[in-house]
Amino acid sequence: MVTADDTPAPRRILLVSGLSGAGKSSILRILEDLEHEVIDNPPLGMLDDIVARAERPVAIGVDSRTRGFDASAVLEAMARLRMNPHLRVELIYATADESVLLRRYTATRRRHPLAPHGSIKEGIEEEIALTAPLRAAADLVIDTTDMPPPELRQFVESRFSPWTGGAQEGLTVALMSFAYPAGLPREADIVFDARFLRNPHYVPELAPKTGLDADVAEYVAEDRDYLPFLNQIHAMLQLVLPRFVQEGKKYATIAIGCSGGRHRSVTIVEALAKRLSAPDGMGKYEGAGKWPIMVMHRELARQGITSWRWARKPVEPALSDSSRTL
Repeated sequence: MVTADDTPAPRRILLVSGLSGAGKSSILRILEDLEHEVIDNPPLGMLDDIVARAERPVAIGVDSRTRGFDASAVLEAMARLRMNPHLRVELIYATADESVLLRRYTATRRRHPLAPHGSIKEGIEEEIALTAPLRAAADLVIDTTDMPPPELRQFVESRFSPWTGGAQEGLTVALMSFAYPAGLPREADIVFDARFLRNPHYVPELAPKTGLDADVAEYVAEDRDYLPFLNQIHAMLQLVLPRFVQEGKKYATIAIGCSGGRHRSVTIVEALAKRLSAPDGMGKYEGAGKWPIMVMHRELARQGITSWRWARKPVEPALSDSSRTL
């Protein structure tokens, strides 16, 4: 039962911007599936009215096609909305490498909105410059250069599912394993290299398994440098993550890489998740014990072995007044 003393969670308002062809429309469709009310490219002057009338989380697409688009005007509107304590306003910026954007436009034979009669390359370059202030101010930058659609969906779902409710304060921490040959995760804030640890790949009975299997994890943990490495990563995160919050960051992705993204990096990520999700795992910083922690094994997900999961779930938001039972 929810009592009348409970404070309703701030309503999430997402402004979704970025480069044309970088996946903004896909992000909005995913958010719509996640029970957000989605409005794409309304006139900037209508933002306040849209937010005032909405009764659930809102995702608003704002980009160079928007009537009256101006990056400074978007930032001013966002600052104005953030003055309302009942709202949690976040800016998402979708991007991709220029060469990838050019290839996507060429494949679809679409014209760039900023260069309907000129070259696509010129349109991309103009849009990069036009939206640069939004990228600099974004709470979350989503780089889709190497991100296939299923991975984009997992990424968005892990951060904006209805379970998170938009009320989460502090930091959402993602721990990700990956394979170096497949490329660095572009969303990573901090990267650690686990390739110096002994490799289960060369043990015939362990090679087909993953770091999710106990015997693989035990094999990796028997390396004499495993525990010092894990301890130092843990200590660094206890130092750095609170500073991220003080700087205003809402999301942090910590990536651990190895050669195949199946054994050593997975083992380290799982061990870190267990440590950080303990009651005092984030140290003594106020509120850190409630920060959500998610686990993502990139290569295992691409192979269909596993998906993202919560190591520590977000605090469930309080119900709104209309949902209360007194």
